[in-house]
Amino acid sequence: MTAILLVDDSATVRQILANTLKPKGYNIVGAIDGYDALTKAQKQNFDLIITDLNMPNKNGLEMVTALRKMEKYENTPIIMITTESDASKKKKGKHAGVNVWIVKPFKPDKFIDTIKELLEKTTKTASTKKEDTPDTNQ
Repeated sequence: MTAILLVDDSATVRQILANTLKPKGYNIVGAIDGYDALTKAQKQNFDLIITDLNMPNKNGLEMVTALRKMEKYENTPIIMITTESDASKKKKGKHAGVNVWIVKPFKPDKFIDTIKELLEKTTKTASTKKEDTPDTNQ
């Protein structure tokens, strides 16, 4: 089952997103801020991370930057869901390692499609890397 780390300081937003994702078969783990998310990310492996930008303790960009420094999250898809639509913030997000920037409110169906596309792309990339790895047992 695909594990998703859902990071938002709003319990309501976490619940709405979880209610959208769980029926699609995703295993959801919630975190209340970037600090909590990093702690959980060290203890468990996640296939996708969805985060808010503006949070206390450690914001979304700080968290993404820290995750990208961890080997196991170098290529993990990260979606930023926020009310921020400013181009300079999106640029900072891309630089930090955000794959997709979604501005609230959003359409749940399009959101699910985005998740599926990111996960498929990640799976294809991982299988290509395995195929490109030389077999040393020949």
